[in-house]
Amino acid sequence: MITYFTSESVTDGHPDKICDQIADTILDAALRDDPNSHMAVEATIKDNFILIYGEANTQAQLDYEALAKGVMKKIGYNEDYEVLVKVSLQSQEINHAVSHSKTAAGDQGIMFGYATDETPYYMPLPIVLAHKLSKKLSDLKHEYSFLKPDGKSQVTVAYEDDKPLYVSTIILSAQHDSDVTQEILRELLIDKVINQVIPEKYLSDETTIHINPSGSFVIGGPFGDSGTTGRKIVVDTYGGMARIGGGCFSSKDPSKVDRSAAYYARYVAKNVVAYGLASRCEIQLSYAIGLEKPLSIFVETFGTEKKDIKDVVRFVKNNFDFKVSSMIEELDLKRPIYAETAAFGHFGRSQFPWEKIKEGLEI
Repeated sequence: MITYFTSESVTDGHPDKICDQIADTILDAALRDDPNSHMAVEATIKDNFILIYGEANTQAQLDYEALAKGVMKKIGYNEDYEVLVKVSLQSQEINHAVSHSKTAAGDQGIMFGYATDETPYYMPLPIVLAHKLSKKLSDLKHEYSFLKPDGKSQVTVAYEDDKPLYVSTIILSAQHDSDVTQEILRELLIDKVINQVIPEKYLSDETTIHINPSGSFVIGGPFGDSGTTGRKIVVDTYGGMARIGGGCFSSKDPSKVDRSAAYYARYVAKNVVAYGLASRCEIQLSYAIGLEKPLSIFVETFGTEKKDIKDVVRFVKNNFDFKVSSMIEELDLKRPIYAETAAFGHFGRSQFPWEKIKEGLEI
């Protein structure tokens, strides 16, 4: 039986992604000067107004307004922005719970990591293709001035026996100047984006393509919709193919297990699949504020395990340390690496440490 699964992505000019990038640019600036910074500073944007708010405990001297305006300019928005900053010190109760002699979790919660062997990136095909389309669309605005920063993609893949067959539907929406016709956009985006991104083997006579299905898309970015940090967590993770935890990633330093444990769970799941123990793997972790070790570790292989599930669990427990301090140290997370995660997905890109495959592990 053929089934269909859909994932979406957005460009770096999408209002929510703007706010993710502002938050993680602020985080990087703090970590660059003070690797022990505890940060949870978010952003909201509407029209030309940016609100930056949250809690910070850092020795770094941060110019929040300049950092936010720098992000807007880098994305391609050149309006004059009003920035309001409401940032206070992190709660002393939270800071005390986190800052023991051994780093403890900054909050309670559940986190998931996932991997599959259906692509070389160990990621589901729909989200891989959706991100590639969004990134290509974003890059194209530097070549064609009538393309603007906001945009979206959506990809539906047909599966049979859990294996991708072909791309059933592609949606691509691009913000543009008012004098550009839909015919020009369609021809350009099919030629320069879709045909450059979607492998020919996944295109068929049954593939349907929609370009700007709503018609005109002139008003976009924060002038078309409001944006807030942390509202694209399905886009950030596995495109809906796997479960996700209760918290977003952007704005949070690695003491926040919403981020660091989700990264580590992905790292572990990817290694399980890369070592041939299963075709698909999902890791669930749970933590409590003030405690350094996880409360639970759950390994799910969806019946795709190549060895007894007890051997898979043994592999996980023998080769990976889920204490908060150990995860941070192994992945070297107290570095300014986060702004780059804030658009086009946190997983499946080789530059991030949680994407590496550990060498020499015993199965």
